[in-house]
Amino acid sequence: MRIAAAAALLAFTIATARADELKPFEASYGWMWHGMTVAVSTVKLEKQGDTWVYSSKSSPRGIGKMFSQRPVQKSVMRVTDKGVQPLSYDADDGTSATKRDSHVKFDWEHGRVTGVYEDAKVDMPLHPNIQDDSSVQIALMVELLAGREPQKFQMLDKNSVREYGYHREREESIDTAVGKVDTVVYGAQKTGSPRVTRFWCAPSRGYIPMRVEQKKDDDVQWTMQLQSVTRE
Repeated sequence: MRIAAAAALLAFTIATARADELKPFEASYGWMWHGMTVAVSTVKLEKQGDTWVYSSKSSPRGIGKMFSQRPVQKSVMRVTDKGVQPLSYDADDGTSATKRDSHVKFDWEHGRVTGVYEDAKVDMPLHPNIQDDSSVQIALMVELLAGREPQKFQMLDKNSVREYGYHREREESIDTAVGKVDTVVYGAQKTGSPRVTRFWCAPSRGYIPMRVEQKKDDDVQWTMQLQSVTRE
């Protein structure tokens, strides 16, 4: 009886651990700067065949209308048992300038990254753990959904990569636009940088961030607060 009970408990534990998976979702966030909402961003994750598409667009609010940027980003990726593999990344800040625009392809068959990233030509070997500015958000969720503790991600940076270390800080229940939500807080920091970006990820909602905040030392540089979320 004890063996049967233990086996049943193990089966239940495994089933529970695998009960959730990556699912399409749409969420909107208010960008806060010094206590003021300066923009609203809408992000969407869609399944298209055997690939996933993560897109975002931002619209200014309040004093944010003084700036001409209307940034949009899109990352097409493949999700495997080992994690996220970006396939393409496109970004446009909505102005006629190209210094913040990117159009990059990730060729996993031939092991190269090519294209243009912020006016810099990209042509370099493909690093196994590389992500782009958008796919890294999904990569974090995929790792957590798989029950893995994310340690680091390498991010494309023009014709090179920059490494971010990730660490679990704490569990915290926070008030959001969709009610009180239990979250796990992860911090991400570029090697050698004083800035730390924190993500309040909600296990009950597939680890979608409920809040994102960047601090430099003790100074909060900006905050993203969830306004709405729907998940299939």
